[in-house]
Amino acid sequence: MTTALKLVIFDVDGTLVDSQGDIVAAMAHAFDRAGHPAPAREATLGIVGLSLDAAFPRLAPELPAEMHGAMVEWYKEAYVELRSRAGAAASSPLYPYALETLTALHAQPETLLGVATGKSRRGLDKLFEAHDLGRFFVTSQVADHHPSKPHPAMLRAALAETGVEAHDAVMIGDTTYDRDMALAAGVPFIGVSWGYHDADDLTGAAAILRDFRELPEVLTTIREAAA
Repeated sequence: MTTALKLVIFDVDGTLVDSQGDIVAAMAHAFDRAGHPAPAREATLGIVGLSLDAAFPRLAPELPAEMHGAMVEWYKEAYVELRSRAGAAASSPLYPYALETLTALHAQPETLLGVATGKSRRGLDKLFEAHDLGRFFVTSQVADHHPSKPHPAMLRAALAETGVEAHDAVMIGDTTYDRDMALAAGVPFIGVSWGYHDADDLTGAAAILRDFRELPEVLTTIREAAA
């Protein structure tokens, strides 16, 4: 009997890599250019995962839409500059055991890997190049082509590209946006404890990872329960 393909989809910032330093600095730069007080660090990290055009209205709802648009561009400029100084690998380091876990999952013939991120295509490609990650993923969904999380469009596109049914996929992320996107798409959700949202807020998750090395066993448990 042929084993059905399974799709494991990862968020990026706060799940695979820790880019909070550059995110906070770039956000502070954008608010400085706007002449507006920067949000607290916790508030900035709280919107990670949203597309930038959705993030700025949340952080500064009192500012006009045209200013939000300008701040998006100022943020991007600052982020690119910060990344170029340190290099993407140092700017956004992988979390412990992320690479080893991706390597192990990629070696399973029945397991496909994907990404669903609020990053731009350019930003994701730079990160993939820096960490040599592109070889792992058969589908990668980015903010350029979809509504912001938690809209399920990214996951629906990943499922369509791979031909995998929603119940045979899983979404792994660190934020309530990832969770809500997964639930809206009918995809089981696994939370991680090391990201930018409090793990206690990730209610409805099939599991919460405390260490990347737990993932293969958690996936097996979820698959057996669904069989």
